[in-house]
Amino acid sequence: MNSLDFSVVLQAWPYLWSGLLFSLALTAVAFVVGLVLGTCLALVQHFELPVLGRLVRGYVALMRSIPLILVLFWFFFLVPIVISHLGGGGRPVPIGATWTAFITFGLFEAAYYSEIIRVGLRAVNRGQFEACQALALSTFDTYRSVILPQVLRVASPIILSQTIILFQDTSLVYVLSLTDLLGAASKLAQLNGRLVEMYLVIAVVYLAISSAASQCVAFLRKRYAIAGMRR
Repeated sequence: MNSLDFSVVLQAWPYLWSGLLFSLALTAVAFVVGLVLGTCLALVQHFELPVLGRLVRGYVALMRSIPLILVLFWFFFLVPIVISHLGGGGRPVPIGATWTAFITFGLFEAAYYSEIIRVGLRAVNRGQFEACQALALSTFDTYRSVILPQVLRVASPIILSQTIILFQDTSLVYVLSLTDLLGAASKLAQLNGRLVEMYLVIAVVYLAISSAASQCVAFLRKRYAIAGMRR
């Protein structure tokens, strides 16, 4: 332990900070894209649309059955080839590692958020729908103003828990040579040979952010549990 030197971490902190910002940006974009797209997918299943419903169920089952790292490789290597064939070109169309990461994470997380929203929709009291019909609200207004706000509020602890997992999964972009938090630490560790110090600090950063978010989850669960008892 006497040989540990954390001064190298302080010296390299600007580079680590840029990696952390990339991880947070990827988390935020994937969260927004995943939640919006996931809500749309959940509504398709909720309305039990014949053809689209089956396609959505297949998509969700596929994304939830394979590792995210495999989806990253698929998108990075196969999608350029598919685009090339569809466009009639002979050479693959490069997408780039950054676009691959943002698009893949958004599409992948949409499958998980969609299941959360779908279960939330099924939990809404039938009286809510009947009340909206009595007020002559359109289907769009019913879901936009009444149903979805309730679902998002009640499901917010689970959504936030999934977002914590999303933040931790951003470390997988290292396989695409992107400089996220873990990628920045790994590159620095290879240069200065301080693997233990770098990985210890990165572990503490992940622990601090995930623990803070977990406390928010616990607070939201307690808050809505109390609100439910008062009702």
